[in-house]
Amino acid sequence: MTTPRPLAELSADEARRIALRAQGFLGAPDRRAGVRGVLRHLGAIQLDTISVLARSHELVPYARLGAVGRRTVEDAFWRDTHAFEYWSHAACILPIEEWPHFAFRRRAYRNRPHWNHELPDGAYDQVIKQLRSEGPLTATELGGAKKTNDWWDWSGSKVAVERALMYGEVVCVERRSWKRVYDLAERAIPEPLLHDELDDAECLRRLVALAGRSLGVGTRADIADYHRLKGEQVDAVIADSGLVPVTVEGWSKPAWADPAALATPPRGRHRTTLLSPFDSLIWERARTERIFGFTHRLEAYVPRQKRIHGYFAMPVLAGGRLVGRVDPARAGSTLVAKQVTLDGPKAVPAVAQALAEAATWVDCTDVRVERVDAPDLRAALVTELARLTA
Repeated sequence: MTTPRPLAELSADEARRIALRAQGFLGAPDRRAGVRGVLRHLGAIQLDTISVLARSHELVPYARLGAVGRRTVEDAFWRDTHAFEYWSHAACILPIEEWPHFAFRRRAYRNRPHWNHELPDGAYDQVIKQLRSEGPLTATELGGAKKTNDWWDWSGSKVAVERALMYGEVVCVERRSWKRVYDLAERAIPEPLLHDELDDAECLRRLVALAGRSLGVGTRADIADYHRLKGEQVDAVIADSGLVPVTVEGWSKPAWADPAALATPPRGRHRTTLLSPFDSLIWERARTERIFGFTHRLEAYVPRQKRIHGYFAMPVLAGGRLVGRVDPARAGSTLVAKQVTLDGPKAVPAVAQALAEAATWVDCTDVRVERVDAPDLRAALVTELARLTA
């Protein structure tokens, strides 16, 4: 791919601020739009099974809007057909208007020659028939999710309904006790959107444009990673996406920016908050290191003795910088900071504020600090927390 001549040169600081604004962390949030506005703004909110303070899809709007009720979050996603779940960056909640954009992926799944799970004869038709006659159902209600206690030992009905989800004949309409609730797409998706008329190139062009808008500015790899596209798919459409080529100080690769992000200097109030490790601001490791100089790793699946920052270490965002990490837990009405990493003494007030606000959000009445990577800063952190929670 021939890289076009850049239309703008950005400093590293300008690129960081553009990215923060694009992700909803710089400037006053649109509270009238609420959680649904956050979803439309980001274009994808990742789901994950881990729940410490809350599940990741709850932490993402909290980080931008503050103490929005957790029931409010669930209702915003699943009531009145505003969203659907599909494979994007990973398993993600997506705005309902993006359904047509994933036609290329549904077609690819339909043409996929090999699968990890064999589909038993008749199981697919039986699942569709049952959903049509009985309405939305979980895999358990369809006949059982697993044959044994092995996580991946799926039943025939589970294999069938997941295949139908990938094909787009079935859609996940909500999560109930973390179980997917499936319904026929013809019932769940508004009729004007229920089509696969967009060809692959148009699907990709739209997703690249949306990823660029949600990132503000990004490299080819950043843009591809947002919806897990291939680099060559991005190359094929980026010239027609509306994004403009730019250079960024310190970035070794060419970049593209949303022209709307370049039109107005990013200004406003910075959020101070704990971030889910699956937040789209930081979910791409190389980008996080490039923009923030911050090495981000999820250690939940790392053996305990090899963890450096903790099981579910949540980066702390303050003043547009990542200033530390907190590995949280809950013990009754106490939020426990099991391990805290601080980027020097200046990070203490911000980390204390982030912890105090998170405690209030999850109905904890106090915060207990256990390990601090710099023991000489522990007393200052505890004192500041006591002041904020008094």
